[in-house]
Amino acid sequence: MIEGRYQNLTIDGLSLRLFDAGGRGLPVVFQHGLCGDSRQTREAFPADPRFRLITLECRGHGESEAGEPAQFSLQTFAHDVQAAVKHLGISRYAVGGISMGAALALKIAAESPTGLAGVMSVRPAWTVGPLATTLRPNALVGHLIAEFGDVDGLAVFKRSATFAQLAQDGPDNLASLQGFFSRAPLSLTSELLQRIATDWLGLSAEDLHMIQMPSLVIGHDRDVIHPLALARQLAGLLPRNTFCEITPKVTNKTRYLADMHSALSQFMETLL
Repeated sequence: MIEGRYQNLTIDGLSLRLFDAGGRGLPVVFQHGLCGDSRQTREAFPADPRFRLITLECRGHGESEAGEPAQFSLQTFAHDVQAAVKHLGISRYAVGGISMGAALALKIAAESPTGLAGVMSVRPAWTVGPLATTLRPNALVGHLIAEFGDVDGLAVFKRSATFAQLAQDGPDNLASLQGFFSRAPLSLTSELLQRIATDWLGLSAEDLHMIQMPSLVIGHDRDVIHPLALARQLAGLLPRNTFCEITPKVTNKTRYLADMHSALSQFMETLL
């Protein structure tokens, strides 16, 4: 796991925690997934001094304050990331992320491309269109937590058709979803899952086609929430894209991480 230091930034009156590996490498703002934190990116990102990992823990994630749940959105989180970049005084950087982090990277690349060298989308769950339908299990878990709490909510979830499908087709997704029932505080977890999983990217196919910097999309099979077909679809919408299929996390996590490190490193080398 990559070493570095943490600092707290005040953005829109909230204290948000930022991880910075430091050094003189190319700054790479690499964001975590929904209900994740910087531990996820520190594990997924290659340990290479040529690349300086930076992760802002989004509102309600990690050690960052949540603020008003009504403000939770991909747009708000992307705004916070851009504010962090401005605070750090970075003039040229790459942006990327995993799942929700990939969505934030795409929004920044499409809406605020100044200074961007490249964009990376790992296991994307959002593409064009008004609703990320693959994220319905996340929204369902958020609803069950709100209505039934942790123990009873998990029991109801285990009796659902969604649980049965994921047990067969997406066991790694299922493990993450079951973990949300014990993620404290439960009320915050429920709000995040319901609001972000039903949010939309806010970008059209034309918007994505206008992203002119080099891009990388990474996907893998055996993933219901981040299907390989969606990753391929996204790659086809980005004009200067490299697509990479890696070992599924559920098959072999060690190989999954090694494949991801390799794909990210090879792509980022082209940005130096």
